[in-house]
Amino acid sequence: MFKKILIANRSEIARRIIAAAKEMDIQTVAIYSDPDAQAIFVREADEAYPLNGIEAKETYLDVEKVLAIAKTAGVDAIHPGYGFLSENADFASSCAQAQIKFIGPSPEVIKKLGSKTASKEIAKIAKVPSVPGMQTFDEKNIKEIESKVGFPLLIKAAAGGGGKGMRIVTKGEEFTEALQAAKREGLAFFKDDTVFIERYIENPKHIEVQLLGDEHGNLIHLFERECSVQRRHQKMIEESPSPSLNPKLRQKICEAAIKIAKAAHYSSAGTAEFLLDHQGNFYFLEVNTRLQVEHPITEAVTGIDLVKAQIRIAAGEKLWLKQKDIVQRGHAIECRLYAEDPENNFLPSDGKVGLLFEPSRPGIRIDSALEQGQDILPYYDPMLAKLITWGADRPEALIKTSKMLADFILLGTRHNLDFLGYTLAHPDFIDGTYHTHSVAKWIDPYLSLRKEEAQRLEGLADLLAKTKTNTAQQPTKSFAGNNFTLKELENFRNV
Repeated sequence: MFKKILIANRSEIARRIIAAAKEMDIQTVAIYSDPDAQAIFVREADEAYPLNGIEAKETYLDVEKVLAIAKTAGVDAIHPGYGFLSENADFASSCAQAQIKFIGPSPEVIKKLGSKTASKEIAKIAKVPSVPGMQTFDEKNIKEIESKVGFPLLIKAAAGGGGKGMRIVTKGEEFTEALQAAKREGLAFFKDDTVFIERYIENPKHIEVQLLGDEHGNLIHLFERECSVQRRHQKMIEESPSPSLNPKLRQKICEAAIKIAKAAHYSSAGTAEFLLDHQGNFYFLEVNTRLQVEHPITEAVTGIDLVKAQIRIAAGEKLWLKQKDIVQRGHAIECRLYAEDPENNFLPSDGKVGLLFEPSRPGIRIDSALEQGQDILPYYDPMLAKLITWGADRPEALIKTSKMLADFILLGTRHNLDFLGYTLAHPDFIDGTYHTHSVAKWIDPYLSLRKEEAQRLEGLADLLAKTKTNTAQQPTKSFAGNNFTLKELENFRNV
């Protein structure tokens, strides 16, 4: 087993990996940018080294800096978490050259599966259906494209992810302009302007299967998660089991994931992603060759610590679990708390953490790196925390999640807590009929509701302003154009 590992990441996922390593009696090394110098994950690690910079490209994405620190600290392995260098085949290769174990799949597998076009070829070999499309095409031959793929269609960056380098085309006249835009974005974000096209499936479900494989050819799945609540092609709420699958369909989609992983000779933790249409047909999308943000809900329903599993596999252990050992128990939901403004097209927000209360009771898990007084800066992903619940069944998990969202308090920045609560209470979410475009459908009613609420609160504020009796108190806060003391704000909140 490793004696010391470096975590090439930050925030809550760095804390998660540090906690798992400590339970395995493994020393941990944190790396940090200038804005993260006082972060909690830095204090929790056994050692910490500065990256001397601010933005990701000059800190967490700088391979030379990360490896130099790894050598200085004398680590045996590097855990990349998710994002940053986690799916960078060149980084994995550099780790191998430096004789430092990369906790993840091999560079060759990362490279093959990191390309959406190459991964579709692997799915084809495994006889798993992909969304119909074309990897090579003549952009001037719109008639051929329409006959083979049809409209609407998606243009996607081959090296893309997170909705980057993706364009929907509804008719032939839009194709050329959308193609150029997708290429530009692919080049800007992934240094690769290769694109492909595929049929656009309207209002699909997004289903993913958790995989776990060792370096000796053994593979299992840990069942599925549903991740259909998304904005800008990025996930907001996930749950396991999926309310969209019956036992037969669940078995088919999990077996398909295993076939793809075997065809790719996959090891470590990974996730095969699929689209599910209204007729129950599923199509392979891609494999994420890393730990997923939403891994806690799989841990909740299976009882398996995925971070520890990754570390044990990277250390050369054979898989200690058989497929028959894995069962889903109960139901788990994860909500992603983002520093973003749902009332302004979900644009990221900055600020400083003021009042903070994270509820704690049975069935609740909060993966967070938030602290009072902490600056929320625009340099990294706006996700602040993951709010996870487990219940004996889906209704219980829904109730627990709704209550947790209502009890969670975060002041000092714009965030999506209210919208998450609105989503959980929406009839489409409750009955499980939501899909990947539901957020776009829900946002206008939500904004109308917020506007009505704001008008009502302004009326209450006016009433309070007129009935203030103690004029000697100095105002300390401003709300809806009226100044209030802290005591009045407390009374106002109670109202």
